[in-house]
Amino acid sequence: MSATVVINETNGPDATKIETSDIGNVNFGSVDSAELVPGSYPITAMADGHSFEKWLRFYVAALGGSTTIDNLKAWIDVGSGWKTGEGMSANLKTSGYSAASYPTAGPIDTDSADATQAMPESEPAGANLGIGGSLSGTITSTPSYSDYCVLQLDVTASTPAGAVNQKTITFQYDEV
Repeated sequence: MSATVVINETNGPDATKIETSDIGNVNFGSVDSAELVPGSYPITAMADGHSFEKWLRFYVAALGGSTTIDNLKAWIDVGSGWKTGEGMSANLKTSGYSAASYPTAGPIDTDSADATQAMPESEPAGANLGIGGSLSGTITSTPSYSDYCVLQLDVTASTPAGAVNQKTITFQYDEV
C-alpha cells in the first residue's frame, strides 16, 4: 500500500491562516487565496509586477506500507512557453538550502524575500525542498509536513494582457 501524500496551500496572516488540503490547482492571481480563478483576479502587468506568493507543502497523512518519505522535488513544465516578461520565482535549491518561515502578515504580492530563485524547468538531480530544514530530511511518522515551497509568478510591463499558457508543476518524492 502506498503512502497518502497531498499538496496543501496556506493563505492569510499567520494568526488566522487557513490551510487548504489537496489543492486542485496552483493558479496565481491578485488575491491571497487557494484555487482562485485567475480571470477574476488578474495580475497587472507592470515593471517588477508579481502575483501573491503561493505557500505550498507536502502533507503526509499516512505512510501506508512505507517507512520513509524523502528526496522531495518540485519543478515546472512550461508547456507552450512563457509569455513575454513572464516567469516564476521559487525558494527551491539543491544546495545552500534553508527553510522558509511562514510570514506573520501572510503571503505578499510584492517582490518575495523567499522566492528568489528561478523555478526549475526540469527535474532536479537531487532534492530541492527540505524536510525539517534539511534536503536530506525524512518523514517517518504521520501526520507530517515538508518545509514550505514558496512560488511567485512574476510579470513585467511587457507581459501581454489575458491568460498565460498553462504550465504543469510536478511534485515528486521517494517512498521506501
